[in-house]
Amino acid sequence: MLRLFLALGAALALPALAQDYPNKPIRIVIGYSAGGGNDIIVRVMTPEMSKSLGQPVIVENKPGAQSIIAAEYVAKAPADGYTILMGPSGPMTINPATYSKLPYDPIGDFAPVSMITTFPLIAVVSAKSDIRSIKDLIDYAKANPGSANYASSAGIFQISTELFKQRTGTQFVMIPYKGSGESVQAVIGGQVTLTIVDPPPAAGPIKAGTVRPLAVTSARRHPAFPDVPTMAEAGVNDMEVPVWTAFFVPARTPRAVVERLQKEVARVVRTPEVRERFAAMGIEPVGGTPEELGRQVKSDIAKWTAVAKAANIRND
Repeated sequence: MLRLFLALGAALALPALAQDYPNKPIRIVIGYSAGGGNDIIVRVMTPEMSKSLGQPVIVENKPGAQSIIAAEYVAKAPADGYTILMGPSGPMTINPATYSKLPYDPIGDFAPVSMITTFPLIAVVSAKSDIRSIKDLIDYAKANPGSANYASSAGIFQISTELFKQRTGTQFVMIPYKGSGESVQAVIGGQVTLTIVDPPPAAGPIKAGTVRPLAVTSARRHPAFPDVPTMAEAGVNDMEVPVWTAFFVPARTPRAVVERLQKEVARVVRTPEVRERFAAMGIEPVGGTPEELGRQVKSDIAKWTAVAKAANIRND
């Protein structure tokens, strides 16, 4: 009887929780340092989210370990909708493909909320470099196999650059960084030859002329960078790498709370101000359903697992 009453009480509490949501600040946890693409995207969205939800939406950076620290933290958080993971392709689909064991399950430990944005990656070098094209980059790497290197802060950037190495027969040594903003700064400062990153942290330096874009990983030229060729146009085939960002909450979060957050994401990414800022950074808003995001995660895990196996990429 006691178990029955406890179960009944929990069942009655869920609708009340959802109806009252939110009644305190919400935290969005990011597995990368401030200034990176995920951080920039979230900080564009949070003012609108706070205004609409009537509660502060706080950004919390927990960088390190390919976002494993942040993902594990959110997976173990209370399933009440007040702790959200900014879960991009890396921790949700690349890590399962490149690590034999993780302290979280991207499918079993999370409830998908909504895809936020999608975008290609962009390869950049220092504007002070003599490298002005992908061909120049390939020639440089082949002539300097011991000194050519690249910055990477996430699995998606690493696996994309490893794909580039395979497709071009080049060698680059990976130098790890905590965020894509730091990777771009490493290129500017001459610490690394190359970085293949998400557009937000690269857009400003491209406009300022401190980095030189060489190619994008989309099938067509990107409207934000119309003068930058695709990898295929630059002579590197089979290098299409679409990337996405999304919100996830701990598994067993009430469905009504998930739906409330999904509707909020869909609304915010379609506001004129947010769309304009995203467009300037070369990213496309999505705002899809939890079901669509769930299918994307499963599909991408299968795809990247095959790529990692073929490239013999293991991060253990």
